[in-house]
Formats: sequence, C-alpha cells, structure tokens
Amino acid sequence: MSSLPELSQFSFFHALRVRWAEVDPQSIVFNGHYLTYADVAITEYFRALGVAYPGDLAQDGGDFFAIRTLLEYRAPARFDDQLQIGVRSARLGRSSLTFALGIWRDGELLTSGEIVYVHADGATRSSAPLPQWLREKIESFEKTQPQG
Repeated sequence: MSSLPELSQFSFFHALRVRWAEVDPQSIVFNGHYLTYADVAITEYFRALGVAYPGDLAQDGGDFFAIRTLLEYRAPARFDDQLQIGVRSARLGRSSLTFALGIWRDGELLTSGEIVYVHADGATRSSAPLPQWLREKIESFEKTQPQG
C-alpha cells in the first residue's frame, strides 16, 4: 500500500459497533475480527451497487475468490466503539478486483488495507474476465475511479 486512505476517497461506508465478544484480554479488538469487518462491509458494498452477491455472478457461472489480504493496524478499536468501514474499488484488472479499506473511529484512521479477489469460473476455479456489467456499475458508483 502506497498511501493512507482518506475519508474523501470513499463513496461507501458501513457502520459497525464493536461487540463484547470481539474484544480480547487486552481490551482491544482481536486482530482477526478486522477481516470479518472488511468482509461484512464488502458484502454491503455489493448491495449498495445493486449486486446480489453471489447470485448475480453465478448467473454467468462466475464467483470471486480472495487471493490476497493486507491489513495495517494503526490504533486499536475497543468495545462499543462505533466504526465507519470505508470500501472502494481501487483497481479493476482483467479478472481481479482490488478493494481498498479504511476503518475509522470519529475520523481517526484505525486500520487500512486491501483485499484482492479474482473472478473465476465457479466450477473450474480458473480465472475469467470481470463481467462488463459489473465494471460499469463500479465505475458509475465510485467517486475515485479505479485504476485499470
């Protein structure tokens, strides 16, 4: 990751309150939960695009498979914190989709990261081009255009 994400780069945010079960003995969110937070926010991002995941992709025989995740922890989240999880499509490759992530509390960046998915044939798991209809939905939704 080259630079810190800024709130203004994101068109989509998902609010999430930290639950007691997510806090470890150090009284901070256990690191593994941040990927769950990202997954929930990405699902909601697709919903905001008007994409029923996984059903809409399955119509073309496709699906997404995570191939890379990166999270950088800057400050801890704690029980009952109200988090804003920003998700944006940062890059659209031939068959890959890179999401940039930011998790904020009251404007303070707590965690940044990215998740790369590859679009593939659901049966063979071999990569397949991103559907044009999905590219169009993403490009019309994002205020910061994804790299190509």
